[in-house]
Amino acid sequence: MDGEMMWALLYHGHPELRLEKIPLPEVDSASVRIRPLAVGIDGTDAHVLAGEFPIDYPRVIGHEVAGVVDQVGDGVINLREGDLVCIEPHKYCGLCRYCRTGREHLCLDKKAFGFHLEGGLAEAMVVPERVAYLLPGGIDPEIGCLTEPVSCCIHGMDQLETVSGMGLLIFGAGSAGCILIKLAKLVGLTPIVVVEPQSERREMAYLFGADDVVDPSDGEWKNKAQGLTKNADFDFVIDAVGSSQVLEDALSITARGARVLVFGVAPPNDVSRVNPYQIFRKELSIIGSAINPFTFHRAVELLSSLGLEHLAIRKFALDEYNAAFGGLGRGGKVVITPQVMSTTRRKDGDYRKTKDCEPPR
Repeated sequence: MDGEMMWALLYHGHPELRLEKIPLPEVDSASVRIRPLAVGIDGTDAHVLAGEFPIDYPRVIGHEVAGVVDQVGDGVINLREGDLVCIEPHKYCGLCRYCRTGREHLCLDKKAFGFHLEGGLAEAMVVPERVAYLLPGGIDPEIGCLTEPVSCCIHGMDQLETVSGMGLLIFGAGSAGCILIKLAKLVGLTPIVVVEPQSERREMAYLFGADDVVDPSDGEWKNKAQGLTKNADFDFVIDAVGSSQVLEDALSITARGARVLVFGVAPPNDVSRVNPYQIFRKELSIIGSAINPFTFHRAVELLSSLGLEHLAIRKFALDEYNAAFGGLGRGGKVVITPQVMSTTRRKDGDYRKTKDCEPPR
């Protein structure tokens, strides 16, 4: 920190990111200020930088956040300075019909930290106590910041309404795809087959519990996948990529009565061609999955049992944001450490951290 100013990474509209000094945010009675220690970036952030998703700007981005509580408002009840927390990055109006019928994730005036409200790629951020979740002891910040994608994956599995002992096909073995594989394994789906073009991600899919992985560039990939279900096709299918072509492929390999989950975030103007007669004849269900309604608590409880340390997490200092965003899509998980600048690296490549930024143990 530098007086009442801090470093932050701001989006200024496609394709401009700037690292600049902005005022240090202040807490109100019901909020907490945290120092983000680890912020994951994902495909949604990439869509923003590509100009495909409209957001308010200039805006501090970053919505997968873990950090240490730095200051608490006088009305805060459950948190104290020094707590390691993760952030559920949404704020709801509480007044629309969706909020008042238990579906606040569909809120008509939903605001997201890192998109409409200031996010975590800064030396400090302020959030309502309601969205800050205490992390268990022994959880590293780079694992804690994955609570957000884990919570979204839990909601996706809830939407899919899985039944143990039945087959699952997942398109995509990025970080979210791997989390979905692990969750599917935990609930007893079998076989779990993954469609993934990148060799590194195919290896990662096996590590998280896939029974088999096929390469979509192989012209026989559908036959190979179907062979694993004794040619019965798949009862559950997940698009963890976000692509019109993937959705078409997903529908082509469904069993009768199958459920297809659209989990990956496709560009808003992407359009698929589907056959309504096949949906009718097979009695298919095509299901969406939006963010993480009331699944953050469950995600925190599951963090230590998902093997997230195997995601090949690649950490970057705050001023290495160009390299970090350039690394998206190359396998593993990209995490930025906002309390660190690259000029503070030791010779061994590790980072110096000031004492008051160390997470509690």
